[in-house]
Amino acid sequence: MVFEVRTARPEDAVGVARVWAATMPYLVKTARAVELQLRHGRSQEVLIAVDEPDVVGYANLYLPPADAEAPRVRITIQVPPSNRGLGIGAALLDAITSRARELGAARLLVAVAEDSMDFATKQGFTIGRRMTHSAADLTAAREPLPVPDGLRLVTYEQLEPRQLYDAEVQVRDDDPSGLSGGPAYEEWVRTSWQNPDTRYDLSVAVLDGDRVLAFVTTTADPDRRVIWSNLTGTIPSARGRGLAKVAKSAALARSRDAGFTVASTGNDAANEPMLAVNRWLGYRETSGAWTAEKEL
Repeated sequence: MVFEVRTARPEDAVGVARVWAATMPYLVKTARAVELQLRHGRSQEVLIAVDEPDVVGYANLYLPPADAEAPRVRITIQVPPSNRGLGIGAALLDAITSRARELGAARLLVAVAEDSMDFATKQGFTIGRRMTHSAADLTAAREPLPVPDGLRLVTYEQLEPRQLYDAEVQVRDDDPSGLSGGPAYEEWVRTSWQNPDTRYDLSVAVLDGDRVLAFVTTTADPDRRVIWSNLTGTIPSARGRGLAKVAKSAALARSRDAGFTVASTGNDAANEPMLAVNRWLGYRETSGAWTAEKEL
């Protein structure tokens, strides 16, 4: 195989989506969503390996704040199983590492699947936190829990984007894995709120007045009848009240009633409160991954 590494373009979206489908089949990431990210994303740089006309590997780098000193930079490397052992992953990692050094990065952070841990350690990464991927049979989904008195449950169709963003920032910044970061508001609206894979009718939030306390963002692939809980969270000040269980039980029941059959999600393996919610909802672990870091 003769391949080249270059910057991804919007017209590469179908090929990039195929890479994601081959490496993380439980994830919902269609070509439409990939194209939107490639066209409007400003918080990350995306590289691909191409063996014309096929995209045979993917990598991205999340840009650190301009004023950050010696930051830890999050990256992603994805190579389909059928293309491994050909130097594609190493070439993508070299290119991403060079760019990270140009940005003044001191460390790299990546999530690696369990079948790629040997590659990561051979490339100088130290394995850290375990992550889990789980799935649930939506045909057996529970009925939604009642909403606590004084609160109300709404779908994203009834929200303004700023309401959700303010809550999401609190949740993602509280993630100990470091994998839940996101862009500033304007880019978030273009690439997350307006993500064509997001189902507003299957994404729900628990509100106190107009303030979002807990939420579930659901992305869906109707062709495969699968959903992915892109982010589920409760803001720190509202935890311990069972609101994540209320929100997620409603989201899964809605997805079941809309004809979807499988729900998947990912979690930090140390996040026992969310794992307990998922077990109650019928999720069972299907695979794992690990964070890994490398000093530059």
